Amino acid sequence: MVGLAGSRRIVAPLFVLTGMFMLKKASNKLSLWAHNNYMSDKTWDWGKELVVITGGCGGIGALVVSQLAAKNIKVVILDIVEPKTKLEANCVFYKVDITSNEEIHATAEKIRAEHGDPTVLINNAGFGTATPLLQISENMIRKAFDVNIVSHFLLVKEFLPAMVDRNHGHIVTVASMGSFMTQASNVDYACTKAATLAFHEGINQELKILYKAPSVRTTIIHPSWVRTPMTSKLSNNPAFKDSILEPEDVAHAIVSQILSGYGAQIILPASGSWVSSVRGFPLWLQEKLRTQVSLVLTDAMKR
Repeated sequence: MVGLAGSRRIVAPLFVLTGMFMLKKASNKLSLWAHNNYMSDKTWDWGKELVVITGGCGGIGALVVSQLAAKNIKVVILDIVEPKTKLEANCVFYKVDITSNEEIHATAEKIRAEHGDPTVLINNAGFGTATPLLQISENMIRKAFDVNIVSHFLLVKEFLPAMVDRNHGHIVTVASMGSFMTQASNVDYACTKAATLAFHEGINQELKILYKAPSVRTTIIHPSWVRTPMTSKLSNNPAFKDSILEPEDVAHAIVSQILSGYGAQIILPASGSWVSSVRGFPLWLQEKLRTQVSLVLTDAMKR
């Protein structure tokens, strides 16, 4: 009898854990289908698709370009800086300031005339200074918003109409964990990344309800701190090294999601998915978490 009772004490938790695992898998599957309007799209032909990416000459963007080019997918790079290496034959570069609506429109006209309508738009370019609110200049504040969110509006207005007409396309938004949690010395950046989440959610709703284009996909990715030129001061600091993602991992997640033909919300690392729930926590716990992250960030910036 003792042995039977002991077995039950072991088996019962296993059943609970198995049940929780199955529920999580089912929930994730349901989320994927809901995000994609319960529709698959078998029309993707990567020999014919055209990808446009902003900020494609460095950091995550350059790696995304490299991975797509390796699969013989045609890529158009929009950046303010020139490519550092010779581009593959299936990649083209346009120098453009994405904070200028006039430059965006002129470049979009060239792209359509020379390459056709893009079917994938990756809003990847980002800007941040990790500067305290009372020290950051007005110009830097405006640049953060122009690069990190206003450009998304302008580029989507250029390229989404053709996607809607075909009911085929994919808008990819590179956001941040800052969409969910703001830290000291990062207020402007976090504000823009919270805006990108609202932008992503709004596009998804308009595609479904207003434009009747449910097969146009939307993806948003929220990486934690990534080792890029923009975060060099942090990534080189020993106090921050355990919090840094490698850009290759983020690029791989973006490319894999695009090639899947489905949209999604991706949080990296996956173990940090709970951060998206922080605003539902009691306020005292929210403040404790924000303070802990702020202290780590500000301490790293001082070193």
